[in-house]
Amino acid sequence: MCEYCGCQSLTTIDDLTREHDAVVDLISHVRDAHRAGDAGLMARLARRIGAVLEPHTQVEEHGLFPALADEFPEQTAALEAEHRIVEAALEEAAAGTPRDVTWPDRLIRALDLLREHILKEQDGVFPAALAALSTEQWEEVEAVRARVGTRMEQPAG
Repeated sequence: MCEYCGCQSLTTIDDLTREHDAVVDLISHVRDAHRAGDAGLMARLARRIGAVLEPHTQVEEHGLFPALADEFPEQTAALEAEHRIVEAALEEAAAGTPRDVTWPDRLIRALDLLREHILKEQDGVFPAALAALSTEQWEEVEAVRARVGTRMEQPAG
């Protein structure tokens, strides 16, 4: 992932990046399960991805994106629309393995979108936020994180 602009020096961006990294790792396991034809494992992994993304998305949509929306309205709206597509595919696995035989392929397509979405955020949104957000806006983003928490273990130190 991106490390050239220094945005990961901010705890808020570092946390979002670590969540992205965890999701990318889980996506690779979903792909393996898909190749093996294991829809049950895909569903379990989808639930894990959803658990990581739930607070992550709230931080983005209630903290980061609103702070960027005046300057980048189309981009933030598109990113939020992509969130809905991914959430819909993940939500189908919330109660167990979906019976719809088309779900595994739809999940893979949604995760392909998610992978591209993550790159847009890492290479575009996060550096833009570093350059554009005021101290007060960062404090608002951090307040959202404090309210919603994370599903990731915090690094030692």
